[in-house]
Amino acid sequence: MNQSKHEKFIIFFASIACIALTVESIILGWEFWVPPVIIIATTFIWIMNLSGRPSFEGRKPYYLVYAMMAVFYHGVHEASFFDIALVVSLVMLAYSFFDHYYMINLFLVEYFILLGIQIHLAYKANGSFDSLEISRIVLHVSFVTLLYFCCRRMIRDRKEAMDSISERDEKIEDYEADMEDFLSNISHELRTPVNVVNGMSELLIKKSDDEEVYAIKNAGIRLANQIEDIQDYTECKRNKVILEEEDYMCTSLMSDVVTNFRLSDNKKDLELIVDLDPNAPSVMRGDIKKLHKIFRHLLENAVKFTKSGGIYLRMYTEETEYGVNLCIEMNDTGIGMDMKDLNSVSEGIYQANKKRNRSSGGIGLGLYIVYGFAHKMGGFVKIESEKGSGTTVRVTVPQTVVDSKPCLALTDKVKGDILFHVRSDKYKTPKVRDFYRYMATNLASGMHVQLYSVETVKEIEKLRYKLDVKYIFMGEEEYNADPEYFDSLSKSDIVVAVSAEKDFKASPGSRVIVMPKPIYAYPAIKILNEGVDAVNIESTENYVKPVFKGVKALVVDDEPMNLVVATELFRDYEMNVDTAISGQEAILKCNDNHYDIVFMDHMMPEMDGVEAMKIIKKVAFEKGKTLPVVALTANAVSGAREMFMNEGFDGFIAKPVDISDFERVMQKVLPKYFEKGGDAAL
Repeated sequence: MNQSKHEKFIIFFASIACIALTVESIILGWEFWVPPVIIIATTFIWIMNLSGRPSFEGRKPYYLVYAMMAVFYHGVHEASFFDIALVVSLVMLAYSFFDHYYMINLFLVEYFILLGIQIHLAYKANGSFDSLEISRIVLHVSFVTLLYFCCRRMIRDRKEAMDSISERDEKIEDYEADMEDFLSNISHELRTPVNVVNGMSELLIKKSDDEEVYAIKNAGIRLANQIEDIQDYTECKRNKVILEEEDYMCTSLMSDVVTNFRLSDNKKDLELIVDLDPNAPSVMRGDIKKLHKIFRHLLENAVKFTKSGGIYLRMYTEETEYGVNLCIEMNDTGIGMDMKDLNSVSEGIYQANKKRNRSSGGIGLGLYIVYGFAHKMGGFVKIESEKGSGTTVRVTVPQTVVDSKPCLALTDKVKGDILFHVRSDKYKTPKVRDFYRYMATNLASGMHVQLYSVETVKEIEKLRYKLDVKYIFMGEEEYNADPEYFDSLSKSDIVVAVSAEKDFKASPGSRVIVMPKPIYAYPAIKILNEGVDAVNIESTENYVKPVFKGVKALVVDDEPMNLVVATELFRDYEMNVDTAISGQEAILKCNDNHYDIVFMDHMMPEMDGVEAMKIIKKVAFEKGKTLPVVALTANAVSGAREMFMNEGFDGFIAKPVDISDFERVMQKVLPKYFEKGGDAAL
């Protein structure tokens, strides 16, 4: 930027000087052909500057020759005897901004040449110089020489300053790189003990359903998430995020988000309103893990900075020529942000309250990670907010469509009219009422059905006589206002569904269907399609835990507690588990025993997991067998899965172990056991 400014300043200065020279040349009657040449040359250097050709370094010699020729033309005329010192000084000072010693050296040499020519011309015309003329010549020479050394000093100082800035920037970059390496390494090292804490807490929960144990487990999960956040932040900061794309179901993604919210500690009693577009493609391809993290960070931030009211989560798609844009919108009734906060969000760590006694938790990395993931996926993030008026975050990322069939659809059996019974006066925060209205309207529009909003039982009765009412959806408060009435309706040909907290129970004998909050499109459409016979309303999958009875597994890890955790976890699936504490021991055991699968740690002393895996596979191949080896490691940076798969592993599971990841890997590596177990969901 400074180079560009200096270049334009010098060209502008030289242009003004040459215009003045042209005027002077015309007034004094100097060579008539020179002014046109000066104008052409001035135009040429401006064209070079504006076009950027040749390069900046390549343009500098042209500028130098241009100035030296103009100075020479001015200096060879007798009328310029005492002007050349001023002209050369100004040009020398201006061109010193190019920070090249050779330029001011050439101008100094040119000055003495012109001074010699002027002295020769003056002596030839007058024959001698008086003392005043001699003193003026000495003064001019001294001034030009002194200015020359000043220019050299300025160039030297600027070069030293630039070198100092460059050195400082390098130190800052090295420091940031070292800090990011430290954060990445420490997060990797912390995964192992966190895996032990989470695993042991699971074992304790099976033995004793104690609140203290659940507290330990929740703390372990929170710590594991924060470790992942540190790792994700460093990868976003260093632009080293690697996408791991796979096919996923739109409804499953939203179901996971809803389930995680239900499991969270919602002490503020915030309402979550989920608006899933039924016409979104049923199966898309993308990085499902990073989408989960985007949802988690957006939802955590919304909950963290919302004291009362609710959160409106909307997910829909927009068709494009390359597939669809997956649009995620999170709108809350929280404290909001001002312009300064909005500008700082995408630049790095942001927290609304950085005081020691701040009321909001977290380490302030969430929104930056959302930005990093969205940009890596080729999408963008937009935030709209005002202090005290809540925040709206919109994330848009392109996704490939695998199955364009709508994710949710009504069957031909659905007949009759639908009522949405919600009292508007029950919400202390008006925005929450609007959120529910948006959700209901979008759902009805997406399903192409007529939805009628009613606030009182009297209105319901009026519409029952006018319409063919077959479905009534309502909240827990509306049901409790007149449970006998709605119980009686549920025993008729009307399906009554109540969105309520998990501890809500309908009256004995009632056929009211309970929809656990938060309500969203999947359970609503399931009830519309199946009526009072609707089951498994909470989940988009009829999940049956698989059983791997008879599978002989070898778990290899140099950390004894990790072996305990993995052994207990795999035994829950009725697997026969053996262990080894090193790669060498694993090789010996595989040579002497039969195993169906090996789970191998990566970072181990003496022989790492990659080397051990290759030897184990080689031994199995020589025996005419195929032995799948799965990486079970705390090395979970972006691209780790691809790295291990490229090395020859058959699967990858990160620590702490996620049950869904484990079952997905087992489905791929040992599919015959899923077939035997009859796990249709997977």
